[in-house]
Amino acid sequence: MIPQPRAIRPGGALCLALLILALNACTVVAALRAPPPDAPYDAPIPARMHFTMSDGAVLPARIWLPPAATAWRGVILALHGFTDSRDGWELPAPVFAAAGYALFAPDQRGFGGTADRGGWAGTQRLVDDAAELVAQLRATHPGLSVTVMGESMGGAVALLLAARPGTAADTYVLLAPALLGWNQIAFPLGATLRITTMLAPDWRPDPGRLAEDIYASDNFPALVRFGRDPLTIRRPTLRSTEGLVNLMSAAQDAAPGVHGSVLILAGRRDQLVPPRATAAAWSHLPQSVRRAFYPHGFHLLLRDNDRALVTADILAWLATPDAWLPSGADAATAAWLADHAWQGHPSMLLPAAAGDATGATPIWPY
Repeated sequence: MIPQPRAIRPGGALCLALLILALNACTVVAALRAPPPDAPYDAPIPARMHFTMSDGAVLPARIWLPPAATAWRGVILALHGFTDSRDGWELPAPVFAAAGYALFAPDQRGFGGTADRGGWAGTQRLVDDAAELVAQLRATHPGLSVTVMGESMGGAVALLLAARPGTAADTYVLLAPALLGWNQIAFPLGATLRITTMLAPDWRPDPGRLAEDIYASDNFPALVRFGRDPLTIRRPTLRSTEGLVNLMSAAQDAAPGVHGSVLILAGRRDQLVPPRATAAAWSHLPQSVRRAFYPHGFHLLLRDNDRALVTADILAWLATPDAWLPSGADAATAAWLADHAWQGHPSMLLPAAAGDATGATPIWPY
């Protein structure tokens, strides 16, 4: 039986950007709901492989490979969100594998089953890890394209990698990337976060008491699974949450320098990175970045009930980057931005043959 929404309590995604931003009505950032503290955990799913980084750190990972009779079309490095783990890709990974893409989902440092679980490795280290992971996948799967797919915090890490000089991956898919930084936090609240982190960096506030009506997805069974997963961090420390805001701010600043083949996706019902914040972030991205907007999408687009639309769009874009997306999410982007007060910003990239769509009729009211 699907639980009622209030039976699910928050447990992680962007926490004290939760404690701080949940107090800011304009830019609410909140956590996934998790079961009550006395709810049993699910049985852990062992990692199928481990990546070893240049400094000796070990990142456990789950992998999903194409069926034996399916030709490999590419490799996907999947980077999870804040407080999440390698298990966050359970729903979409089999679909990508069936389409010929081997998906590798490691625990990022400080999360999942890593040795420093609960800590914060820092922005540069997380991005360096992603670059090393891409290099390892290229070495073990020569001749195959490598896609970095990041969700939320993982999307911010992927964006920073895409903004580095040179080319690490062939393509990047940014799913509701966490692009809320210090400049979007009211000064008293930002100062409170910094001061409380200095005084009590290891304090773990309960996000469940701060975000009773905020959901990261409309797929409640998936949220329950998230909360009951033993790899989920239910209460992140202030230190790691401040680190998250630093990461998000760095991603904001790096947005104009993104290059290569990039697809960024967002949903109108995202309550963690609200659409207005998304539109502001998108205005700083190069026009070469392909945008996809989902009127019914929440934060966890690949776990939502409509996730099949998003997955199909990603697969179509990987196969034919210049074609229209099957769901029409690129056209929805044009209509959504045209219906807002951001006309002075760069428009979204539509297929090469689509022409100028900036005058599209608004059809998705905010």
